[in-house]
Order: sequence, then structure tokens, then C-alpha cells
Amino acid sequence: MTLRQRTAEVLEPDFTTDRASRIVNTFLIILISLNVLAITLESVDAIYARYQLAFRAFEVFSVAVFTVEYLARVWCSIDLAEAKDRRPIIGRIKYMLMPLALVDLIAILPFYLSFYVAIDLRFLRGLRLLRLFKLSRYSPALSALLEVIRKESEALLAAFVVLLILLMISAGGIYVLENDVQPETFGSIPSAMWWAIVTLTTLGYGDVVPVTSGGKIFGGLIGLLGIGMIALPAAIMASGFADSIHARQRRYSRYAVKFLEDGVLDERERWQLEELRKELGLDSDAALDQLRLILEETKITEPANCPHCGKPVT
Repeated sequence: MTLRQRTAEVLEPDFTTDRASRIVNTFLIILISLNVLAITLESVDAIYARYQLAFRAFEVFSVAVFTVEYLARVWCSIDLAEAKDRRPIIGRIKYMLMPLALVDLIAILPFYLSFYVAIDLRFLRGLRLLRLFKLSRYSPALSALLEVIRKESEALLAAFVVLLILLMISAGGIYVLENDVQPETFGSIPSAMWWAIVTLTTLGYGDVVPVTSGGKIFGGLIGLLGIGMIALPAAIMASGFADSIHARQRRYSRYAVKFLEDGVLDERERWQLEELRKELGLDSDAALDQLRLILEETKITEPANCPHCGKPVT
């Protein structure tokens, strides 16, 4: 095994079989969490003024670690499990354009840009807060969310276009109805967009309201439409999550059927199923129920050992 391949193994989250991978990835998780905490505390002026040097030193240390991690991931990217292409140059370029790789780059880029471009401190903190998304590499739930967003991107984009059209109609309609009465609030369509957004999302802050009869009727209709339209992206995401969960369960079942062909789960198969369960983010009880169902369907009479507790599941 080459040094590059070993580096790829260490950088892959493996918290059970590879001790080096467990140590490295646990350290990165803790460092990311501490960065989020530091960014939060830096927004408190009194704390930032008192510990400014400590915050700066921690930021330099964090960027150094994240930079080494990013360069190491790019270097060994063609050996990573998520690699799309094994060619040395093309494969690395494709990896650098992947969402998680872009998150890794954004995590360190603002620090280096601050040396050449004047960046507002609050805006810089906001960019650094994106480091939180680095945790998606270690969380099956966050990974599932990103995967659902990627798969449902076309449907979400279509829903966004419909919402944008409805927003323009709402702002234009209330502008026509309320412009003469409230020129300071509805003096233009862009000004009326705030009311349209608040009404479509059914937030109803009450800082801007129609006063004419036509405006009130129009606002009521827009509010009713907003209930259905705002729920559309949520329905798409819920459907995507359900499909993703079912796909993960089917994948787990396929492996379980293969391992249960002889009616017994040996130690190696047990570890593989447990690793797969953790990778897919499945609950241990749900996985055990699937094993029992597979045993019933295949009519296996020999007792099979549970991959989680080692006891027979029949």
C-alpha cells in the first residue's frame, strides 16, 4: 500500500476498525466544533476584545490544520471512496468541484483572502461559520440531507421558480392597490416585495399592512396561496427523505440476504453489516427487524447471530 492510499484510508471516517482514522477524524470533528464556538463568542464584543490574541492564534492554528487536510484530500482524492475519476489530474479537478470539497475550500479561503482584500469582520465570521458544513462528512443525517437536495434539485428549482413568480405577482398587485394610499411603504414594486415575502410565508410581522378594501382582500388571497406554495418545497424534501431511507434499507437488506445465505453470520460478516448500518445511518433496532424479516421470508431455520449484539435473532 502506497503512502497516498494510506492517507486516503486515514481521511475516510472509520471509527471502528482503523485506529489512525478514528483519531484523525475525531480530532477534526472536535476542531470544527470548537471553531463554531469560537466564531460565536467572537461576536460578543466584550469577549473578543479581551481574548483577541487567543482567538487569532486559534484561527491560525485551525486554518493550518484545515489547509493540510484539504491539500491531503486533493492529493489522495483519486483513492478516496467518493472519487468520481481515477485519472491523476482530471480526477483531482473533479474532486475539487464536489460539494464537500468546495466546503473544505470555503472553510480556509476567507482567511487567505483577508490578506489581500478588506473584508468586513462580521461578513468574515459568517463565511467562517460555513465550516459547520464540514461535519456533514461525519454525520449520516447531514449527508442524507445534502444527497436529497442534490437528487431533488430540479424539483426544488421548479418550486423556487413558481414561488418567485408568485412573489412578483404579489408585489405588483399590492403596489397597484396600495400605492396611492401608502406611497412611503408601497412606493415601488421592490419596496412591496417585503410585504409579499412576509405574507407568502404567513409570518405576518404586521409592520406593513394594506389599508384599502381591495388590498386586504388581495392580501388574504395571497396568504391562502402562500400556505400551499411554501409547503411545496417541504413536501419535496419529505418525499426525498422517505425515498432515501427506503433506498438505504434496501441496500442493507441486499447485503443481509447475501450474508444470510448460509443461515449464519460469522464475525467478519457481522462487522461488515454493522459498518454498513452505521454508514447508512440506520437505527440498530430497525436493522434487527429487517434481519428478522429476511429470515422469515427466506425460511432460514438455522439461528443467525445479530450483528449488533451477537445473539441469535430467531
